[in-house]
Amino acid sequence: MAKVKISKKSTRIDMTAMCDVAFLLLSFFIMTATAKQPEPKPVDAPASTIEEKLPEEGVATITVGDKQVFFTIPADAQIRRKTLERISAKYGVKFTEQEYKTFEGIQGFGVPVTKLKGLMALSTNDRNQPGVQEGIPFDSVKNQLGDWVKFAREANREILDAKVAAGEEGVVLKDLDIAIKGDAKEDYTTVKRVIEILQEQDKNRFYLVTGLRNEDF
Repeated sequence: MAKVKISKKSTRIDMTAMCDVAFLLLSFFIMTATAKQPEPKPVDAPASTIEEKLPEEGVATITVGDKQVFFTIPADAQIRRKTLERISAKYGVKFTEQEYKTFEGIQGFGVPVTKLKGLMALSTNDRNQPGVQEGIPFDSVKNQLGDWVKFAREANREILDAKVAAGEEGVVLKDLDIAIKGDAKEDYTTVKRVIEILQEQDKNRFYLVTGLRNEDF
């Protein structure tokens, strides 16, 4: 009996459609991702097994490293502008409209108020070079850090009050959260002074930023 000849079919799979989908997904993630902003003072936070995350919004961060402090206001243009307006009024330093716009986009800073205009005149890359920012004064005589924290809290509350008055739904009246991000090798006296500044303003609840480590480490 003659053998039945089985026709061979191609095993080639057309991947064109899958490549198109992969390219579209990649494009979507690239366009929707938020780039990490450079920090004026990168620090190596101490390790911890606590996995609680910081709130994504409404958190101001005080970074401590090399006995210097830096302040990051929440990424809300209104809060940053209103905070700077209060600083301008207290210290008598006038800022242009362009400088206000620049300040709204600065991730963090660490200079005395008198040097803030010069800092904003630099490019982002030059602004974050090592040694450019000397830190915000925070001793008992020149406690500019306390003013930044106070005015940021006031600006946050003013904006929330305005939203409630306008009838916006879902607005929660809450104080501005504060997080302290210190270097693991930082001298405790500096961190202690920062905590004292917060407590002087009756801010007794705040976050301590740490890095995650294994429990068996």
